[in-house]
Amino acid sequence: LIAEYEEDMVKYADDADKSNIRECFESIPKQLAKENKKFQYSIVKKGGRSSQYIGSIQWLEDAGIVRRCYNTQITELPLEGNSIKECFKVYTTDIGILMAMLDYGTQADILKGNLLGYKGAIFENLMADFLCKSGQKLYYFHKDSGLELDFLVRFKGECVILEVKAKSGKTKSMSTVLKNKDVYHVKNAIKLGQYNVGREGDILTIPLYMGFLVEDKLAEVIIPDVDLSLLTTI
Repeated sequence: LIAEYEEDMVKYADDADKSNIRECFESIPKQLAKENKKFQYSIVKKGGRSSQYIGSIQWLEDAGIVRRCYNTQITELPLEGNSIKECFKVYTTDIGILMAMLDYGTQADILKGNLLGYKGAIFENLMADFLCKSGQKLYYFHKDSGLELDFLVRFKGECVILEVKAKSGKTKSMSTVLKNKDVYHVKNAIKLGQYNVGREGDILTIPLYMGFLVEDKLAEVIIPDVDLSLLTTI
C-alpha cells in the first residue's frame, strides 16, 4: 500500500519536489508520536525549514493523502477565521495509510491492547479520518501552558470540544475549559472512547465507533435531546 503511494509521488510530482514530498510523508508516524503533535520540519530532516517543505505538505494534501489540523487562536466560531495557518498537525485522511506505515504486526497489537503510548496517535487519527470523510475541516486548540484539546468542531451551531480516548479516563484540559466558560466560551464537549451513550454534566459520551456521526448537519437526527440517563447500552 505504502509503496503504491510513494510510486505515485514519484510519477506525478515535479522532479525537484519528489524527495521532499516523500520525506514529509514518511515523517508522519514520528510527528504523531510526539506529546505535542504539532508538525515540525526538523522532524522531517535535521535543519528542515518551512520554506523547504510547506509545498510538499500542500502536494500531499491536494492529493488527498493527508489533511492539516490547524491550531486556533481562541475556542470560538468561526473556526476557520480563528485558525493559525503556520501551526498545524498532519493526519492521514485514511487510518489504513497510517496503520500501513507502522511496524509489521501493529494491527495485531491493536487487538491485543499492546500499543502503550502510541495508541493516542492512532485513535486521534481515526477521529480525523471520520471528520475528513464527512467533509469537515480539522481544528484543535493548544496553548504554551500545556492546555490542549484534541479537536474543535461546529456542532449544533456551537464550538464544541471533541476529545478522543483510547479507552476512558479524565481529560484535564477539557475540564479546565468547561469550568471557565466566561474565558473560553465553550459550553459543551463530546468525549469518545470505551463509553456507552451518556452524559456527564456538559459532556456527551459516545463509543468511538460512533465518531463518524459527529456532523453538524445531522446533529438533531443522530443525537437528539433526549433523557440520556435512560440509555445504558448501545
